[in-house]
Amino acid sequence: MIEDPLSTRDRSTPLRVLSRSDLADVPITPAAVVRAVEEAYLAFAAGDSDNPRKLSVANPDGWSVAYAMLGRDGRRRVVAMKTSYKFDPGHDRSTKRYYTTITLYDDATGAPIAMMDCARVGALRTPAVSALLVRETVRRGAESVLLVGTGTQGRNALPQLLAANPQLRKLMVYGTHPEGLEAVHRVLAEHHPQALLETVADPRAAAATADVVLATAGPGTEVALESTDLAPGSVAVLVGYGLAPSTLVDADRVIATSAEQMALTGTDMVGPDGTLRAVDAELPQILNRRAVARRSDDERIFVYNSGLVLTDIAVAHVLAERAIAEGRGTEVPLWD
Repeated sequence: MIEDPLSTRDRSTPLRVLSRSDLADVPITPAAVVRAVEEAYLAFAAGDSDNPRKLSVANPDGWSVAYAMLGRDGRRRVVAMKTSYKFDPGHDRSTKRYYTTITLYDDATGAPIAMMDCARVGALRTPAVSALLVRETVRRGAESVLLVGTGTQGRNALPQLLAANPQLRKLMVYGTHPEGLEAVHRVLAEHHPQALLETVADPRAAAATADVVLATAGPGTEVALESTDLAPGSVAVLVGYGLAPSTLVDADRVIATSAEQMALTGTDMVGPDGTLRAVDAELPQILNRRAVARRSDDERIFVYNSGLVLTDIAVAHVLAERAIAEGRGTEVPLWD
């Protein structure tokens, strides 16, 4: 029997596995993350990349949910598959388990690049998307931002935001966990040592003065800012929790990274009539100037940040290249 030479080559190709610790301190600047994410959106808007709808399965008792996402970055020539699994029977931190991975393949050579933990990718990608959304929707002369929440997304939010919006000078944060607040201050100081960040005690009073509100809190938060709490001309970005449905219902304009994703995952923001407000424009089309984000300085804009796997691919590829160049990870002869 003659063996297929392609099959032989596949079995001799090792797979580089990059663990969470391998990736934890790979150097990457907030500006580099924002740039990678923007390039991914522009490629998608130009039709160079593919981002099919995600698949999901859930335990009927609500104990777990799993997702599978496939994407092709046509400019980077990378194909990737991302998976995530959350086990949360008690709906608290003591019982929650969350695992997410991404596997990258070189679509120019056919070789696998890496299989890697995706925790840091998501921690960097999402705030970079928020930074771009704010850049495209913020009114002229805007200077102030309120961050609500100090979890993983909150801790990475401000460095990315300032990378794309350096004019924001008045920074405020609200949180209820002392260690989270300390982490937000520390991470900001690492990237912007001259920036001043105020911890506020009243999120509603702070929101009334903020040009930008970033809601990154977890599902247990007691904060739910209403549309009446927001300043005229402000932008409210929903990443996690912290905004009430009225901020969407009463907005002058609604922007999303993906209208389809918002329809799937934004159902907790439906209005009194049980319907979800329609999206006026999506980020990829705004970035390539086929759609308009803000029409006037006095509009209040609601922004929904939901992920596209193409942005995960872009950030993961940058991290993988840098980690492999430093000799990190473990080569596994998976196909031997």
